[in-house]
Amino acid sequence: MPAEHEHEHNHEHDEVPIEERDHAYASFALAPAIRAGGVLTGGAYQVHRDFLDFVVDGRPLLHQLSDLDAVSPLAADVPPAVFTDHVRRLLLDGEAPLPEGRYVIYGCPECESLACGAVTAVIERDGDDVVWRDFAWQTDETADLDLNGYRGIGPFRFHGAQYRTELERLLPSAPARRRVLLIGARVAVLAKLAAALRTIGVGADIAEDTVAVPPEELRAYGAVAFGRAVGRERRAAVREAFARAGADVAYVDGFAPIIPVLVAQIEQALDRSPPERRRLTRLAVTGGEATVEVTSTCRVQLVAHRLDRLCRTRTQELFDGLLEPGTHRIALDARAVRGQSFLVARTMGGVLVAPATAPASREPPSR
Repeated sequence: MPAEHEHEHNHEHDEVPIEERDHAYASFALAPAIRAGGVLTGGAYQVHRDFLDFVVDGRPLLHQLSDLDAVSPLAADVPPAVFTDHVRRLLLDGEAPLPEGRYVIYGCPECESLACGAVTAVIERDGDDVVWRDFAWQTDETADLDLNGYRGIGPFRFHGAQYRTELERLLPSAPARRRVLLIGARVAVLAKLAAALRTIGVGADIAEDTVAVPPEELRAYGAVAFGRAVGRERRAAVREAFARAGADVAYVDGFAPIIPVLVAQIEQALDRSPPERRRLTRLAVTGGEATVEVTSTCRVQLVAHRLDRLCRTRTQELFDGLLEPGTHRIALDARAVRGQSFLVARTMGGVLVAPATAPASREPPSR
């Protein structure tokens, strides 16, 4: 993200000198978060990333950075040894990775290159406390605070014991990667869906049922997606098998054989972050308009997907812009949401799906 774009939303207040905040402690916590993957307009893919976000004074730090597409170093899909190294760096158990004692707080979700841009900060000990200060947008080895500093962010002083406890509980292992079990009748659709999910970094397997699947394997899944042709008895048997295995999974009923919609539904189901810490909290369609609720300033994209009379997929982008915290009503193009159609709302860290029209009177195609 260009530095000048980010500063439009973060230089509203002067930074409080750290010496004036010697006794003003901030709370420190970690919470699950996602950078939602998906099949985007034009067929491009956005990679799914599960990560742990930093929660400062009860609010995700990433939300304070406006429309920033980035993830913390504590991502679930990095190798365990690398994940542990990131944790130990944040614990100040080794040398800072960047000059002047700077650490990457958020980086590019597609790669680890500093050239893509990253949010960095100085992390240092002050007695028993840990201080995060001098936040900046950085694209090379040296940070320019005058040009790219975040004057509205920090400094944050954390109680050392609380800070260390939160991070040390992550050692020695990293979070497990998410996998999805796909159960349905239309093998061709399932194969395309599995390929799309794997492309964005979500593991996907196809099965007719769970009869021969060992309990330990069932516990590796984060969600189960049912095709519309899967009957009640078969669904109940699958749910019972996961319950016997002690597996905590989300269940997804596929809206339609539209791959981007199915991917978005699964992404929504995989989001286990606390509802109060999500940016995108509501999507509904009534009376020719979409209602979107967000908890912090962020860029929201609203895309309509529909099946035409020949069961071909039609896609149209309806909105792409920054929304302030609150409820927003966006008028919809009637041509984009006629027939069997669905809306996908997407922002950094979340995705929601909602039907745009009432279900068709005739039995829709099953998968």
